[in-house]
This record gives sequence, C-alpha cells and structure tokens, in this order.
Amino acid sequence: MENFAALIAASINSGTPLLIAALGLLINERAGVLNLGAEGMMLVAAITGFAVAHQTHMPWLGFVAGAIAGMLMATLFAWLALVLVTNQVATGLALSIFGAGLSAFIGQSFVGQSLPAGPHGIPFLSDIPFLGKALFDQHLAVYFGLLLCGGIIWFLYRSRAGLVLRAVGESPESAHALGYPVRKIRYLALLFSGACCGIAGAYLSVVYTPMWVEGLVAGRGWIALALTTFATWRPARVLLGALLFGSVTILQFHFQAIGIALPSEILSMLPYLATIIVLVLISRNPDWIRLNMPASLGKPFRPGSA
Repeated sequence: MENFAALIAASINSGTPLLIAALGLLINERAGVLNLGAEGMMLVAAITGFAVAHQTHMPWLGFVAGAIAGMLMATLFAWLALVLVTNQVATGLALSIFGAGLSAFIGQSFVGQSLPAGPHGIPFLSDIPFLGKALFDQHLAVYFGLLLCGGIIWFLYRSRAGLVLRAVGESPESAHALGYPVRKIRYLALLFSGACCGIAGAYLSVVYTPMWVEGLVAGRGWIALALTTFATWRPARVLLGALLFGSVTILQFHFQAIGIALPSEILSMLPYLATIIVLVLISRNPDWIRLNMPASLGKPFRPGSA
C-alpha cells in the first residue's frame, strides 16, 4: 500500500505543471487566441525562477519571478498577435523557439546546480495512513493548481466576466458591437496564461526537479497545449487529463524500477506516445471538436472591420 500511495503522490506531482499551464492556455483559447508558445514561456520561466530561487534562497520568490517571466513572454506574443495582427500559429512557434534559445543562454552559468528540497505537505493530514502519503504530502503549488481549477470553473460558468470572455472567443465582432473591448480582454487572457505557464515552469525547476539543465521542460508545454484539446476546453477535464498524463510519465520510472525489459528510450516515449494516441482518438470525431472549440480560435480580429 505504501508503494501505491507513493505512486499516486508522484503522479499528482508530475501532473501539476501540466495542470497549471493547461488551465492558463485554456483561458486564452476560450478568448479566441491560439498561443503555441507555451514551451518557450515555460522554459524562460523555469530558468528565471531557478536563478532567483538559487540566488535569494527563497523558493517562493522563484515562483513570483517565473510568473513575471511568463507574463513578459506573453506580452511579446500579445503585441505581435493582437497589435500587429501577425499569424498566431507562426508567432507561437517563433515564441517557443525564441524561449528555448533564450533559456539556454541565460542558464549557462546555472547548468548542473541544484536547490535544497523545501518543506512540503499539510501538517497532521500528511500523517494519515495511506491518504496522507498519497494526497497531503505535496508542495503547496499542487493545492494551488487544484484551487485554480475550481476558480476557473466558477469564473467561466458562474461569473459575468467569464461569460464575456467566452463571448469574445465565440464571436468577437458581436462582443465588439456590444461595446466590449475585445483586444483588451484577449490581452488580459494572454497575461493570465503567461503567468500560469510561468508558475508551471518555475515548479519544474524549483520543486519537481530542483536543478537546471537545458531543455528542462522537455515537451511539457506541448502536452499542456494538447490537454486543452483533449479536455474540449473544460477545466474539470483538464484536471483529469493532467492526472492521466502525469501517471503515464511516472509509469516509465515504475516500469524501470520493477525491471521490465524495455529499452529506456521506449519508456521515455510513453508520455508523448500517449498524447499522440489521445489526439488521434479525439480527431476521429471532428464534429465533436468543432462543437466545443471556441469559434474564433486562432482567427485575427481587426476592430476597424467589425
């Protein structure tokens, strides 16, 4: 039972950065903006958060720095995609490439350095047999991710601001005609998304793997993007998907530990193979995707043409 509890805890820990990043991306996609730069934003935030935490010896400050770094990267995307009306797909890909190069450059002096493990877990609850080890012996960022999921569910489906955000994603021309500032709303959605990706990136370098190596994010930004489609743009399904992909990631280490005779390269492919399989299965029913996807996702909006 102890091993099973440890497996559950490791799966939750692995799925947390995917959950936080995907929730942020869900918000900007609900607003009608497609940002494929999550990988680059998370990489820049990861090295920024690690550098600040390493120099100040204050991990919480690393999360703040990571969120700010993610927001700055999102601001760059917003300026290009919303103000200059560049192609969102090309701009997002460029942001990912730029973020990978920038993080590698900034992190040259931090390669191989590590951070001490910080305190985690909820007092008293973490001492409960099985449940304490499985659910309550986690970093506070894990519980932040769960609260964030609940908050976004309330925001999207129970608040007027969430209704406006969804309206902007479905029909920006109609929202503009009613007097809503479409560009401003999308800009704020991108800032929120950047902050979430920044926190997720900082979590990877400060908590999950408290060290810095080039390419630390290792494709998790792309998996977070796939999660929004997998979840059909619904926060609760994002949570389930993050736990699923987190479990698949941990299983590769579990298989190695119990001695399954498979090459390590194949085991390392499991999370990405699972992502491809899920997307292929979902794509078999394009009508289902079309009915759930924000109607204006990825399409430019020019106020003068509304």
